Amino acid sequence: QVHLVESGGGLVQTGGSLRLSCAASGFIFTFYNMGWYRQAPGKQRELVAGITSGGRTNYADSVKGRFTISRDNTKNTMYLQMNSLKPEDTAVYYCNAVGAASPSHNYWGQGTQVTVSS
Repeated sequence: QVHLVESGGGLVQTGGSLRLSCAASGFIFTFYNMGWYRQAPGKQRELVAGITSGGRTNYADSVKGRFTISRDNTKNTMYLQMNSLKPEDTAVYYCNAVGAASPSHNYWGQGTQVTVSS
């Protein structure tokens, strides 16, 4: 059974930092492209950052230079280091896994709330 469990969210002041984690189980982690998405109230879910099974990364323009995505294949865990946080980063952050060779295998975590106060 597939599980993606996010942790590390919380309340932080503008300019602060948080580190999100996504612990994966129930599938072969190294065969999956991983990503962080976020959804703010009244807005569509958007891609924040992605990391391929081979380690290539991509970022939304709004977070470039502030956020860093990484993965530890020995721990089946993905991370998102978020620095210089802004109120507009406030959202529920979701972990996503998509099979690199089988995109129909698409899994989501339950989300973790990040709130940045001004």
